Amino acid sequence: MKLRLILIFCIVLPVRAETILPAPPEIAAIAYILVDADSGRVLVERNADDQVAPASLTKIMTGYILADEIKSGYVSRQDLVEVSPNAWAQNPLFKGSSLMWIEPGLEVSVSELEHGLVISSGNDASLAIAEYLSDNEETFTAKMNYYAELLNLDSTHYVNSHGLPDLGHLTTARDLAILSAALIREFPEHYSIYKKRDFTYNNIRQYNRNTLLVDDPSVDGLKTGYTKEAGYCLVASAKREGMRLISVVLGTSGPGARKRGARQLLNYGFRFFETISRFKENSELALPRVWQGDKKSFSAGVSMPVYLTVPRGTSEEIEMQVTVNSKILAPIAVGDTVGKVTLRLQDKVLHESPLTARENILRSDFISRFWDLILMWLESIFSPS
Repeated sequence: MKLRLILIFCIVLPVRAETILPAPPEIAAIAYILVDADSGRVLVERNADDQVAPASLTKIMTGYILADEIKSGYVSRQDLVEVSPNAWAQNPLFKGSSLMWIEPGLEVSVSELEHGLVISSGNDASLAIAEYLSDNEETFTAKMNYYAELLNLDSTHYVNSHGLPDLGHLTTARDLAILSAALIREFPEHYSIYKKRDFTYNNIRQYNRNTLLVDDPSVDGLKTGYTKEAGYCLVASAKREGMRLISVVLGTSGPGARKRGARQLLNYGFRFFETISRFKENSELALPRVWQGDKKSFSAGVSMPVYLTVPRGTSEEIEMQVTVNSKILAPIAVGDTVGKVTLRLQDKVLHESPLTARENILRSDFISRFWDLILMWLESIFSPS
């Protein structure tokens, strides 16, 4: 009887239970998504690929292009922009919408326009930026769609720079999450503007409509939006203990609903998931054998850090498998693929990266290469199949 109990215990012990996660919150919105900014893993989604009107969330792309133009040196924050009649706050097109309150004929700095775009959500600021960067809004809109292609925003199409209603002006929750992650990753200095709570221009002080900035100190962006067609929308990002999440909530019934929805998504993600980095950039993972080279082995690894988002408490269970290609021949250049690295959790593949060379290997002299040919032939005969 004792022997039976011991055998049963030994069989049951190694079995790992699947991680059980609570159901994600259901948000009263037309569409929503929650994504980890570093790993890109989608934690929650509903109707994330349905095309909807983006309202002022359009200005995330306008701000992204402006940041890229400044980084590229085409314009600077100190540049002065002369406001055209089209960009005037009193343009009938802008009646009843968010404004920075710029006036035609006056000069406004690019920095002021960027703050008016991001914090005040000024449609006038958005059009002034578009005209300054591309002479007119039509050309700038073409540039917006070009950037959308570069970022693989497959379901997004822009018709204007500000987001006022137009039948062809559409995006998705997924595309907005991708765009927001790119802005945060590529332009951190510009992204820092999105957490500012107020901005004053022309003696008019306006407050950031993203009130999560006040309620939650971990939230540092991004943008609200509203039109009758789009409903109340919010893209919010927060960072806690090194983990950054992006929530997109579209088409809610009011500003309180969009804020509650974003808060619920962010709290769910931070409570039940964690994001880890498994490799440092260019870290060594293997020393593969190389034939006919000036060295017998070389350093190989993963060229970029790998971020993984997993259920909280399971990161220690992640297993790594390094597979090296057979019969690697010189010459080898840095970056050449020589195998692959696989990361698994509970028998599920989380990530695969190419194993790449971290050093150059030159071909050896004729005698050494000939000797290696003999060794390779002998190995093929005596090595087990």
